[in-house]
Parts: sequence; C-alpha cells; structure tokens
Amino acid sequence: MTYKIAAKYIKNINFNIPNARTFFLLSKEISDYKINIEIKSKQIEKNIVEIEINLSLKPVKEKFEAITSSILYSVLIELEQTIKNKQDLEKIVLIKVPNEVYPELRECFVLLFKKSGFKDVKIDNTIDFEKLYSKNKTQ
Repeated sequence: MTYKIAAKYIKNINFNIPNARTFFLLSKEISDYKINIEIKSKQIEKNIVEIEINLSLKPVKEKFEAITSSILYSVLIELEQTIKNKQDLEKIVLIKVPNEVYPELRECFVLLFKKSGFKDVKIDNTIDFEKLYSKNKTQ
C-alpha cells in the first residue's frame, strides 16, 4: 500500500510554565515527566486521511504546579488506491507516517524547550512505533 504526504503542519501548541519556581524545579524534576504520544486519524475525502500526532510531556506524579507542553501535528496523506484491508491502513496511520514525521515533530518540541531556557531536555531521537502498535494490539 502506498501513500504520499500531501501536507503537514503544526495544528496546535500548548506550552505553559506557570511560574518561576516551576521553571527552576523542572530541570531537577525532569525525570518526574514522561513523553506521551497519541495518534488519531479521520477520513477527509475518499482517499485523503488526516493523521493527528500529539506529542506531550506529562507529569508522572500529580503536582500542583506542573508545566504543560504539547504539540498537535497534523499530517494529510493521499492514498494512491482504496484500501480494502483495515490492518494495512492502521499500519500506515500508526507506524509508517509517524516514523516519517517524528524527527520533525521532535525537533519542534525540543526547540520550544530550548527557546524557553531549558538546555538539557532529552527526548528520544526515535520511537519504535511498530512496537507501540503491537503493544496496543495485544491490550
């Protein structure tokens, strides 16, 4: 099954540091946050699908004053033929396209932190979307 990316863009950014104390504590407490990725899709036209990838940093522990950060990245793909097998479409939406656009999405996310004064935010260079897909299939 083949597809091509027709467009990709940042649909929404949410980045909030509530106060100076939270800013200073974040560098010490970065391990109290984890990366979260959510992928959704919807058909726009017959062979056009919008894939939304939301990359966010979520606190592991409940905190009163935590930062909020997320980027919602939208990718429009054009399918070169009608897909009859649902699993083929799932693999495009949940594995192939995220693998293709993740480096750019990651770069935007890291840039937000750098421009906000955080120099050492570590976010994985790659994510095994196939492993995530398999894990979600078994749940």
